[in-house]
Amino acid sequence: MLTIKILGSGCPNCQQVEQIAKKAVETLSVDAAFVKVTDVRDIMKYPILSTPGLVVNEKLVCAGRIPSEAEVTTWITSALA
Repeated sequence: MLTIKILGSGCPNCQQVEQIAKKAVETLSVDAAFVKVTDVRDIMKYPILSTPGLVVNEKLVCAGRIPSEAEVTTWITSALA
């Protein structure tokens, strides 16, 4: 099972990243646990300069922008390999 973390305050951009990630997981038909990380100290544990951030299995794959569903699908597929 994958662990996917959304790093950010819960702003609209963070919500959009979460929706894109959920859509990618659904498309791939894989099991994933989603975790929202909103505490600044916890976010700073990752090499991130701006939110939103996306972490797949403890690897920061995107920060400071909203990725496309195709990008997220690629990252999830790579994490499963």
